[in-house]
Amino acid sequence: MTTLHPTPPRAPGRAGAELGGTGLARTIRVRAAANAAELAEAGVPPQLAVVVATEDEASAWYVRSIAKAAAKAGIECRVEDLGPAAGPERIRATLEELSADEAVHGIILQTPLPAGADFEDLTAAIAPDKDVDGASPLSLGRLAAGLPAHPPATAAAVLELLDHHGVELVGRTCVVVGRSNVVGKPVAQLLLQRDATVTICHRHTADLAAVTPTADVLVVAVGKPGLITAEHVREGAIVIDVGTNPTSGGELVGDVELSVLARAGGLTPVPGGVGPVTTALLLRHTVQAAMRSAHRAWLRNQRDSG
Repeated sequence: MTTLHPTPPRAPGRAGAELGGTGLARTIRVRAAANAAELAEAGVPPQLAVVVATEDEASAWYVRSIAKAAAKAGIECRVEDLGPAAGPERIRATLEELSADEAVHGIILQTPLPAGADFEDLTAAIAPDKDVDGASPLSLGRLAAGLPAHPPATAAAVLELLDHHGVELVGRTCVVVGRSNVVGKPVAQLLLQRDATVTICHRHTADLAAVTPTADVLVVAVGKPGLITAEHVREGAIVIDVGTNPTSGGELVGDVELSVLARAGGLTPVPGGVGPVTTALLLRHTVQAAMRSAHRAWLRNQRDSG
């Protein structure tokens, strides 16, 4: 059975360095493609299913980007477009059908959802071993308990970038701004698992500028342009900007002002930082799920033949 290879770390960047993710994403995609080819040769072609129930153009662009990246990696991407009028019952039934389909190895429920559809409730219908974006309450609970589970890809991308750029986490002080189930909470859990000391800030934090300068590593995932300025960052800190905010000119900006580079030891760009790594990790997670599926099938065959 194929063994996935870890991404080798790089040396830390110089002060004010751009901590880009495009090269790392390319490395992850290439290795996922190699593993996908081996699985296909073994009769287990990896397949990712994306369930969509929206006409949101930003969402459609993201799904197209996933499908394109998957095709290049030799992973079939099956888009189940249910339309914006789909009710929770139909969405849940689709997730259950995909969970029962042995040809499908990864499932993503794309947001936004139609009115009346609850994301947490619906993602509970995704089989845990196929929850490649770590969206279900079970996956998040297993992550919090330190048990095997796919973490949300965006949260995992933060750790991949820190490792890639040689940022030490053991014993470091980390501050996470944002407490969503998609990034903030799982990033905090992943940092704790790496023996960092973690503080979470949110909209009710009384004095954000008093807390964030304590961070050796600052992760910002709020969705508010310009939230973090130079006054929020200590000298030499590593800043991971997860924000992707569209401007009136059609560009994307993060949650962190570029003026932060004057003080920070490194800052991820937007775009070109966390985003491409997130997409690449969805492919890796799908390949990993396919590998586990193939291994379970092999064990069943061994048991049945014995």
